[in-house]
Amino acid sequence: MASRVGFDNDKYLEEQSRAIVERSERLGGRLYLEFGGKIAFDFHAARVLPGYDPNVKIRLLQRLKDRAEIVVCIYAGAIERRKVRADFGIPYDVDALKLIDDLRDWGLLVRAVVITRFEDQPSARVFKARLERRGVPVYTHAFTRGSPTDVDRIVSDEGYGANEFIPTERPVVIVAGPGPGSGKLATCLSQVYHEHLRGNTAGYAKFETFPIWNLPLKHPVNVAYEAATVELRDVNQIDPFHLEAYGEQAVNYNRDIEAFPLVARILQRIGSDASYRSPTDMGVNRAGFAIVDDAVVRAAAEQEVIRRYFRYACEYALGLVDQEDADRAHLIMDGLGLDEEQRVVVHPAREAAAAAEATGKGNKGVFCGAAIALHNGHIVTGKNSTLMHAASAAVLNAVKYLAHIPDELPLLTSNVMESIAGMKKDILRMKSVSLDLDEMLIALGISATTNPAAQMAVGHLTDLSGCEFHTTHLPTAGDEAGLRRLGLNATSDPQFATRSLVIG
Repeated sequence: MASRVGFDNDKYLEEQSRAIVERSERLGGRLYLEFGGKIAFDFHAARVLPGYDPNVKIRLLQRLKDRAEIVVCIYAGAIERRKVRADFGIPYDVDALKLIDDLRDWGLLVRAVVITRFEDQPSARVFKARLERRGVPVYTHAFTRGSPTDVDRIVSDEGYGANEFIPTERPVVIVAGPGPGSGKLATCLSQVYHEHLRGNTAGYAKFETFPIWNLPLKHPVNVAYEAATVELRDVNQIDPFHLEAYGEQAVNYNRDIEAFPLVARILQRIGSDASYRSPTDMGVNRAGFAIVDDAVVRAAAEQEVIRRYFRYACEYALGLVDQEDADRAHLIMDGLGLDEEQRVVVHPAREAAAAAEATGKGNKGVFCGAAIALHNGHIVTGKNSTLMHAASAAVLNAVKYLAHIPDELPLLTSNVMESIAGMKKDILRMKSVSLDLDEMLIALGISATTNPAAQMAVGHLTDLSGCEFHTTHLPTAGDEAGLRRLGLNATSDPQFATRSLVIG
C-alpha cells in the first residue's frame, strides 16, 4: 500500500526559487538570505509534509548555484557544550563539518564558516584550526556590543563594525547553520552593514519553512512546529504587523514578531532599502502553496506532535529537559485532542511487553516490547529475551515478514550468536549478553554469508526506512544507533529497562 502524498516538491521548487530570484532582483544588490531550520536532511519537514524531499532545499540551491554561495554559522557555545543534533546523534560541530562536505558533494560553493559569539573558547579554537588547516576560511564574530536594543551602538564601529567582513561575490548569499541560535541573523545584518560601508547595495531576507504563514494558526503542521521547538519556547502567533499593514492574517512565531521592530530599525539605520512592513514580509516561504492534500499533511503533523511528546517525556526522564518542557509538549498534544495510543505502534508494543511478562520470558525480570508499523499497514512486534533486545526481535520479525520467511526458521547462525555472547560476557565483562539492535544487525550480516534466509532478510532492511517504531523502554545506545541507521521513526515510553544508572 503506497503512502499518500500531501506535498509537491516540483511545485515547491518552482515557487520558492522564483520567489528568491524576485527578491534578489528587487533589491538590486546582494541578498543575504538567512536559512531557518535545516538546510539538508530536514526530516521534520518530511514527516509533517508527506512527499517532502528532506533535501529539497539542496535541490533548490542547485537551481540557484550560479547565483548563490553559502556561509555556515556555528555558535561557539554549542561547540564548547558538545550540543547534539537529535536526528543524527552527532554534535553540532561535527554536523557543521558534515554539512560542508554534503554541500560540496552537491556541487555548491561554501564560501566560509563563521564562529559566532566567539570568546576564545578552547573547543572553538580547535574547531577553527581544524577547518583552516583543511583550506576552509573561518571568521570569528564576538557578541555584538549594544545587542539587543542599543541600535546606535549595534550599527557602529563598536558593534557590527568590530566583526570581520566576509568577502562574497554572488548576488545571493545563503547563511545557514546546524541549529537554532547559531547567529545567522546577526551574521546577515553584520554583512549588510559592512557592504553598505563599502558602498555596495545589500539587503536581508529570511527563508523559513515553519510555521507556514498562509496556513491557519492552529493547523496541525504549525502546531507540530511548536511541538518541535518546546525548549526554545516558540509560540505561533498572528503577525500583528502584517494584519495592520495589509488587513490579512499571517502566521509567524513569537521570536520573529518580537525582533521585527528592532531588525527593521537596524536595517533602516544601515540604509538598506528593504521597506519591510512585517516579519512575514521579511520571509520567503512558499511551502504552503505546494501542499496538495491538506488531510494527509494534517494527519502526518498530528503524528509528529505525538512523537515529540514521547521525545520530551524521555528527555525529561534522562534529565535533558525540564519538567516545564515535558508538560508543554503534553499540553500541545492535548490541544489537538490527541493521546499516546493514537500512535498506532504504541498499544501493540505495550501488549508485547505484557505478553512477555505473562509468560515470564523476559531478561532478568524486565519485560520490554517493541512494534513496527510497515508501509503496508501491517504491524510486527517483538519482545526482549536473554538472547536479544525487544528492538532487535521486532526488526528480525519485520524482515522475516517482508521476506516471507517462516517464523520458526532461524536467521542468526548459532555459532555467531554464541561467539558474540561469549565475547560480551568473558572478554568485555558486560552485564548482559542480550544483543542490542546494532549488534543484531552485525550478527545478521555475518549470518547472511552462510544462511540464504538471512541473506534474503538483509535485502529487506531498507524497506524499514520511514516506518514507525515504538518500544516500551528507553533504548540503549546500540538500539538507538541501529534505529537511526535503519531510518525508523522511533519513539519510546519514558521507562528504564534496568535499575542501572547507565543505559547501555
